[in-house]
Amino acid sequence: MQRQEADPEDNYMKKIFITALLVAAAATASQAQKYRTAAGIRLGGDQFGATVQQRIAEKTTLEGIALVGSREYSGTLLYQRHWPMLGKRFNYYLGGGGHIGNLKDQGVFTGLDAIVGVEYKVNGLPFLLSADVKPALHFNHEDWVNLATGISIRYVIVPEKKEKKSIWPFGKQEVEEEKSGWPFGKKKELEPPKKKVWPFGKKEEPAPEPEPEKRIDLNKIFKKKEN
Repeated sequence: MQRQEADPEDNYMKKIFITALLVAAAATASQAQKYRTAAGIRLGGDQFGATVQQRIAEKTTLEGIALVGSREYSGTLLYQRHWPMLGKRFNYYLGGGGHIGNLKDQGVFTGLDAIVGVEYKVNGLPFLLSADVKPALHFNHEDWVNLATGISIRYVIVPEKKEKKSIWPFGKQEVEEEKSGWPFGKKKELEPPKKKVWPFGKKEEPAPEPEPEKRIDLNKIFKKKEN
């Protein structure tokens, strides 16, 4: 059976549809997501489309891909695990997932995917560059197995948040006094209270006068004996 030529107008409408999906996904992610989110375009073989990557854990992301080809269009969801490689900005990842699509003259098809790739965060710019190999197993498709390759360029919509240590009393008080700045330095120990002097405190009673010393007069004693 001969394959029919793809309708140029049909392909043009598909491209517009994918572009609209990309814009909508980027706007939604920038407002609703709390983790790092990046969105961009993906090119591979005779297909092109949109890619949105959402970080859900420290080293884990979910990636959604929407692709359009000359005779088919599809959507793929992938779970990916990342590991550092040659520094923090360069990493490789492995993952897998599934897809669903529509093939002209064949109808709806589904399948399973695997992916292995490398990713680079451009220094000083909010862009991610990646290249990958994505083998796929199709069901209800004229090609049962497909070994696709692709490159992606994503723009970082939601950057990773950096936690800053706050200084008490303008933020949360740290446990260690040296780091807490209480209120602007190390907490001082309380000094013992000083005795107050009257009239601002208790009036001090005058000390009693010393009693005169008693002296023995020997002359008086001898005079009494003579008498």
